[in-house]
Amino acid sequence: MTLDTQTLDSRIIDILSGVTTATITTILLKKGLRNVWMRGTRPLRPGEQRKVGRAFTLRFVPAREDLATPESWSSPKSTRAAIEDMPSGCIAVVDAMGITDAGIFGDILCARMGRRGVAALVTDGALRDLAGVLGTGLPVWAQGAAAPPSVAGLTFVNWQEPIGCGGVAVFPNDVVVADADGAVVIPAALLDHVLATAPEQERMEGWIMDEVNRGEKLPGLYPMNAETKARYEAQMTRTRG
Repeated sequence: MTLDTQTLDSRIIDILSGVTTATITTILLKKGLRNVWMRGTRPLRPGEQRKVGRAFTLRFVPAREDLATPESWSSPKSTRAAIEDMPSGCIAVVDAMGITDAGIFGDILCARMGRRGVAALVTDGALRDLAGVLGTGLPVWAQGAAAPPSVAGLTFVNWQEPIGCGGVAVFPNDVVVADADGAVVIPAALLDHVLATAPEQERMEGWIMDEVNRGEKLPGLYPMNAETKARYEAQMTRTRG
């Protein structure tokens, strides 16, 4: 709980806002990382815009009757206290162990997160008060909705520590990108590599799509052979010139 969330530079947000999670998973796969896409994280609102931010982590464990009580909501170690620690621009990533029959947050908590400037909420669990949550405008990636409160199936234990969300290890200050395909984590140590390679990957795939729409065949085009790559680079040089 003492770990501060680092502010993400606006330049980084601008770059990653133009990069799909599909592209990011491909780039990280080439670096040997196969498990970066958080299972069960789907946008609750159709057409949700891509969101980028540092991970602010929260962790639940299975409910235990002496701890998972309505009284626990007033504890110093509660979801309410965690929300008050969330900095503007972060993405709250919540480990709910994939449990979907208890809602981790409802409309009031999501409204407070929105007021604090939280960029998005990502969880492998469920939300409650769905209509109200959507009404807050907070972008949410989750498995769906459930009427029971969190204490019906979960015990909140801590925030700003390593978690597992959707089967993926997420550390505080990792970078999270979420779009229509779900949410992906970029390990902090690999952020510079993704920033350096992702825009070019997007440009290249856009060019390939144009070639496909022109009737080009896939062999030698995707992936590019030497001749196609030379043609691509020549065209990019002319465009930049």
